[in-house]
Amino acid sequence: MDFKGFANGFGALTCVVSIEDLGNGRYGKVRIVDGNEAYINSIEHPAPGTEMLVSKFVPNQEYTTYLTRDLNFEDFTYRSAVKKKCLHSYAKPDRMEGIWFNMTFLPVNYEEPIEGGKLCFCTYTMEINFEADAKRLSNISGEVAGAVVETCLKLRSTKDFKVSMNEVIADIRELCKAEHCCILLMDHYEKKCTTLCEAFAEGSELLPMDNYLDDDFYSIASSWTGVIAGSNCLIAKDEQDMEVVKERNPIWYDSLTNAGGDNIVLFPLKFGDELLGYIWAINFDADDAPKIKQTLETTTLIISSEIYNSLLLERLKVLSSKDMLTGVLNRNEMNNFVDKLCKDNKEPEGDSVGVIFADLNGLKRVNDEFGHTAGDKLLKDAARNLEEVFDVDEIYRAGGDEFTIICMGITEEELDRRVEAIRAASSKYENVSFAIGKCFVSNKKNIREALRNADERMYADKKLYYQMHPELKR
Repeated sequence: MDFKGFANGFGALTCVVSIEDLGNGRYGKVRIVDGNEAYINSIEHPAPGTEMLVSKFVPNQEYTTYLTRDLNFEDFTYRSAVKKKCLHSYAKPDRMEGIWFNMTFLPVNYEEPIEGGKLCFCTYTMEINFEADAKRLSNISGEVAGAVVETCLKLRSTKDFKVSMNEVIADIRELCKAEHCCILLMDHYEKKCTTLCEAFAEGSELLPMDNYLDDDFYSIASSWTGVIAGSNCLIAKDEQDMEVVKERNPIWYDSLTNAGGDNIVLFPLKFGDELLGYIWAINFDADDAPKIKQTLETTTLIISSEIYNSLLLERLKVLSSKDMLTGVLNRNEMNNFVDKLCKDNKEPEGDSVGVIFADLNGLKRVNDEFGHTAGDKLLKDAARNLEEVFDVDEIYRAGGDEFTIICMGITEEELDRRVEAIRAASSKYENVSFAIGKCFVSNKKNIREALRNADERMYADKKLYYQMHPELKR
């Protein structure tokens, strides 16, 4: 067959691809048989950012001569050439920054016998975009569009982001007919991973992701970029594909298969150039791989945007509620909490409250003699001291050297014990010493009275401290 002439009949960048059909769903080598002039020029005279591994086209070479092995390309070639399917994809491969490919695979009704099977053919036509085309992104099947719209509605229908994401991941698991679906977030500053949401098929014996999220898991997740190898996702649908995963990342392959994973879909979640985490489906229906890919290519754009917005709001909340130096809650957050307690009309009104004012002794002297860096360290040590005794959401930095602790549902005896625990823990930190005032009230609505009394008692304790240490009163 005149493949060159056949390819020249297409106006867009087009090549003819061959694949060795070895039967029973297995295939051998995938080759670029020949291409039209536009396709060959795209290799030998590429546009900036679209360069291949080589810049010379040679007919009938394996496609990996030109680009890193891509299981998605192989799967589409197999389904088109062998299964005689017409396939389309619009995707942004990570290997080419800022480049989108509009791709069409069409089966060719021609075969050649080979040892152990037959050689099948399809055409691969592509259009290169240097920015995303919204119309092409939305050019999806009705079923996929319905799934995407449903995802959007669920993400917008409730104020509880976590609840919405749990519903979305359950829908994605069902669409993939997978045993397990999960969204994993990556904190690149803390170098740790957290599970945002996950869903299991009924009767699944797979364990929740939190069972695997130890201190080393971030390095495993960081290695997934290499497994995806420049594509926009990884779809390892069978034993043959999983061998590629094993070759690229044997440690993760062992971890995945030992956990019960026979196949996997893995999509990075990105907002701009920022990698937020990954979404995956384990033990999915391999026959639905094209539909799964098309759905997740669109859905992940929406999910990534929502996750980014949620993380941004969380960061803003942290900035508005936490003291950036010590990491404990700030005065604004304390005032909001006190107002809430005073206005709370829900029963029981008699909830007890324990208040402690802990004012750091000697901060001015440390700042004057050793500088503000030493003073900042003293404040951080003071906060760590208090965190040994109280939960972090009970501690507020109310002022420069003043901390306030508000404990709900505590007894007066326990409050006394906690004060002694503060003084005991102070011995672990250099120069940390507190003037302390406490007050217990049996009704939360009397918290302002408790704050006043604790403050007065703290000043009395500080006065006593400086009477005993007059040399430190500066």
